Amino acid sequence: MSALRHLALPLALIPVLMGAPHLNFEMWAQAQQPTPITHPAFPTGDATPLGQQITTLLADPAVSRAHWGIAVTTLDGTPIYGLDEGQLFRPASNAKLFTTSAAMALLGPGRTFETRIFGKFDPATGVVDGDLVLVGGGDSNFDSHDLPYVPPPQRGKDTAKPPALSDLAALADQLVSQGVKRVTGDIVGDDTLFPWEPYAEGWEADDQVWGYGAPVSALSIADNQLKLTVTPGSRAAHLLPSVRLEQYGVPYYTVNNEVRTEEPGSPLSGVQVERLPGTRTLRVYGSIAADAPPDVEQVAINDPAAFAAMALRQMLLDRGIAVSGEAQLRHKPLSDGRGYLSVLHAPGQEDAIFGNGIEGGSCLYTPRNPGEVVLASHTSAPLVEDATFTAKESQNLHAEILLHHLGHVVFCGQHSTVAGARMVRAFLVHAGLDPDDFLFYDGSGLSSHDLVTPRATAQLLAFAATQPWFAQWKAALPIGGVDGSLEHRFTEPPLKGHVFAKTGTLSESRALSGYLDCASGKQVIFSILVDNHTPGTSADRAVMDKIVAAIAATE
Repeated sequence: MSALRHLALPLALIPVLMGAPHLNFEMWAQAQQPTPITHPAFPTGDATPLGQQITTLLADPAVSRAHWGIAVTTLDGTPIYGLDEGQLFRPASNAKLFTTSAAMALLGPGRTFETRIFGKFDPATGVVDGDLVLVGGGDSNFDSHDLPYVPPPQRGKDTAKPPALSDLAALADQLVSQGVKRVTGDIVGDDTLFPWEPYAEGWEADDQVWGYGAPVSALSIADNQLKLTVTPGSRAAHLLPSVRLEQYGVPYYTVNNEVRTEEPGSPLSGVQVERLPGTRTLRVYGSIAADAPPDVEQVAINDPAAFAAMALRQMLLDRGIAVSGEAQLRHKPLSDGRGYLSVLHAPGQEDAIFGNGIEGGSCLYTPRNPGEVVLASHTSAPLVEDATFTAKESQNLHAEILLHHLGHVVFCGQHSTVAGARMVRAFLVHAGLDPDDFLFYDGSGLSSHDLVTPRATAQLLAFAATQPWFAQWKAALPIGGVDGSLEHRFTEPPLKGHVFAKTGTLSESRALSGYLDCASGKQVIFSILVDNHTPGTSADRAVMDKIVAAIAATE
């Protein structure tokens, strides 16, 4: 069944999406152009009890210099209160609301993705003639074992994760069961389902070494990150701290340890990591107090396809399969030289076939060599499970991979960032949002170029409430005092368990948007966005939570 059943679209667009043999780009362009939007008026100022409380809270000198935007509506979108609700703010991880809702609507909650191994295999001899190709299908949870999401109160010994790289090991075991004994070529990590654009525009360079800024790849593995542990040494014995990088037996990174051990309780403690440009060398530097607990960090794998190929090659050797070649990678470079905004707003592309990617069949890997067949495969968990983990834990990589998959809903074979952003834009326009109220350069909100208004966020939340996938999508949001990124906020009644919202933090921007159970028994929608708060403080977060409490008590 097509995922289109999950979204109500204009009738004029349905024949195109259902796979008309020739795309009329003029018709599609016209369908994308909304009629002029008249925004409903939001009650503002302190004329209402809620407005009075918010005015008082925002007068606090600790937060008064920040730029605040607030929209509060009923569940059907009727305005209750607004403060600069039509101004643009950085959404931070509130961008995931837009990415995951579009994915639920257009890809469908049950959508899955495949990781496969191809080769030209002779069962009589057990020989793979030529390369063995590990092809990524955009499974963001491949060897991550994050799914299904388990709330903290329900976690126990029975939720222990499988051994490291067990998905990849299972593929290697399938090759053994097929009778593979030798590979005459290389082991190739192929992530060409997505073009190789590991970082979106507006991602900071200093984010890219860390796990939360891991590169985007169709062949992702273990969240594209590795655990780094720095343990203090003995200062008296002049011992360096130990630096341990868990690479699962793959000699991917070389680690240079330049960390010092300081006196117990030293205020100088602080560990940093940098990746030397053009190398696989990590420099770990700084200092750690002798009595400090181990410092545990997540470091990004800068080329996941290469890492996966290296890991698979070693697994084959460990299983007695001879490999003549080495680990190699295969990327697909970007070929469109136009600027991002030019592509985002373009009416169409001549070589695109609108809708052919809906079921995904024509967008999968095509064997490059005659005789290549699938020798092993792994199917992902359903999309709804990944969307839940993405929203609960605010997982950037998973959101970016969902965005790339959205790109092929319209632009088959063009699973790019901008193709995904085009589809999110089309989805939001047809949901009734003003196209001038949002601009996304990525799917996670890590880009400093992303912009959105509070009223657009509230409008999306109201639209989602009318959709057949709403219950699953709302359940994916963090719950105040219970789980996800809200586990340690709203921990006391009456708000505990009654705030269902997505958080967002990026430099001096913060966001919180979602649904709220009020004292009156009503459920309302709220979106609170803050830009330019005082660096290094969380006063704005504390006031944000007080505003949520005021909404709950007043409405």
